[in-house]
Amino acid sequence: MTWTAADIGDQQGRVFLVTGANTGLGLETARELAKRGARVVMAGRDPERIANAIAEVKAETPQADLEAGIVDLGSLESVREFSQAFVATHDQLDVLINNAGIMIPPPSKTVDGFESQFGVNYLGHFALTAQLFGLLAATANSRVVTLSSIAHRGGSIDFENVRLEKPFDKWREYNQSKVADLVFALELQRRIIAAEYNVLSVGAHPGISKTELLRYDDPSMIETVDHQSASQGALPTLYAATADVTGGGYYGPDGEGETSGYPGPATISEYAQAPGIGTELWGFSERETGLKFL
Repeated sequence: MTWTAADIGDQQGRVFLVTGANTGLGLETARELAKRGARVVMAGRDPERIANAIAEVKAETPQADLEAGIVDLGSLESVREFSQAFVATHDQLDVLINNAGIMIPPPSKTVDGFESQFGVNYLGHFALTAQLFGLLAATANSRVVTLSSIAHRGGSIDFENVRLEKPFDKWREYNQSKVADLVFALELQRRIIAAEYNVLSVGAHPGISKTELLRYDDPSMIETVDHQSASQGALPTLYAATADVTGGGYYGPDGEGETSGYPGPATISEYAQAPGIGTELWGFSERETGLKFL
C-alpha cells in the first residue's frame, strides 16, 4: 500500500484538534488537513509560534480554516482551562490528535512535579482526552489518535520513577513516556468498547523523521541515521485520523524496521498489549490528575 496525503478525503465540516501544531509532525498534519477543508485547531503553548504556524499554512492554503489553541501540556491546570474553554466554544470534535512531545531534554519536571517527558508526552494528553471526551462522544464517528514511537518497544512504566525519583536516564524516561502513550491508546479503546461509545482510539508513530525533537540533545544526530521528512513522517498520523481504520490499531511507516515508508500496521510490544498494564496505568492516571472517565 502506498497511501499518501493525496488519498485524504474531503474533510469539510469536521473539526480536528492537533497538539504540538507549531512545528514538525503537528504542523505537517495541520497543513494537510487544512488543504482538505477541515477546521483545524492548532494547539501549542507559545502563542507567537502558533501564530507563525497558522500564517505559514494560510500562505499555502489561503482558505484554510484555522484556530489557535494555547495550552501547556506540562501544566494540568493549563490543560483544564483550555479544555473548559474548548468545550464552551465548540459543539463538535471529530478528531483529537495527541501529537505534541518532547524528547531527551535535560532532567526537568513539569509544574505538577512529573518528569517532563512523562508529564508532557503522556499525562498531559491523558488529561486533555479525559476532559474533551464528552465532546468526542457527542460527535458521530469521532477519533482519538495518540502518537507513540518505535522507542516504545524498549519501554516499560516504572510507577516509582515518574517524578525523577531515580537517577535520570534520558532514553529510559523517553521510552517510558512513549510506551505509556501506546498503552493509553489501547486501553482507551478497550474502555470505549465496554461503554459502547461510537469513538475510535488509534495509535500512530512517525518512524524516524526529521523534526525538532532532538533540539535538546544533538540536532545534528538526525543526519547520522536514515530518516524521512516531517511531511512523510506525518502520514501515519493522517492515515490514523482519516482513513478506514480499526479501533485499537497502531500505524507507522511500512519500510524496514518501520523507520520510513508509507502508512501500514505497526508492531506493538507484548508489554504494551497486556491489559494488566493498561488497567494499572489508567488507575494511576486518574488518581494523579483527579480525572475519571470511562
